[in-house]
Amino acid sequence: MPQPLSRATVLTDDDRWQAVRDRKAAADARFVYAVSSTGIYCRPSCPSRRPRRDRVAFFSSPDAAEADGFRACLRCR
Repeated sequence: MPQPLSRATVLTDDDRWQAVRDRKAAADARFVYAVSSTGIYCRPSCPSRRPRRDRVAFFSSPDAAEADGFRACLRCR
């Protein structure tokens, strides 16, 4: 049985990807994911189409994603 996402749980990239695939709103405050092919970042629960895993990078905050050159998604801004 999967563990619930709590602030104390350390997330691996596999955990983060699973949260994106499941659109877990509980993960929204923990990280954002960025898509290299589009140059945008989203929160895990964003209703947008899912990208390919090899094009995804994870960031601890929107500020970190923006510092790396990504812009906010217009759907989940």
